[in-house]
Amino acid sequence: QVLLEESGGGSVQAGGSLRLTCTSPQYNGYMAWFRQAPGKEREGVAGITSRDETTYADSVKGRFTISRGSRKILYLQMNNLEPEDTAMYYCAADWSLGDGAWDSVSSYDRWGQGTQVTVLS
Repeated sequence: QVLLEESGGGSVQAGGSLRLTCTSPQYNGYMAWFRQAPGKEREGVAGITSRDETTYADSVKGRFTISRGSRKILYLQMNNLEPEDTAMYYCAADWSLGDGAWDSVSSYDRWGQGTQVTVLS
């Protein structure tokens, strides 16, 4: 089974920054970052196509940036972090979304184990 591997999580003061990295053993057409806070559903944070077109959740627009280091590496630069950003962050990938929505968990068949981000107030 192909797994993705996330890194870069940690604890940071509100207003600080972190950069998450996701590595994959193979090329992925569409990749995305999701997050899940305790007691909440997993939600889409940002997605990127094979042509580097990006999309973001409204809650992170202007603060987070998704990008590819290569076809097998994905980044999430998170600036001006808020306590509400505290969650486990997951990398997700698939060859294409088909008719699925970029922020739907069911659109992806490859996931990482997650990396914890904690923002202290």
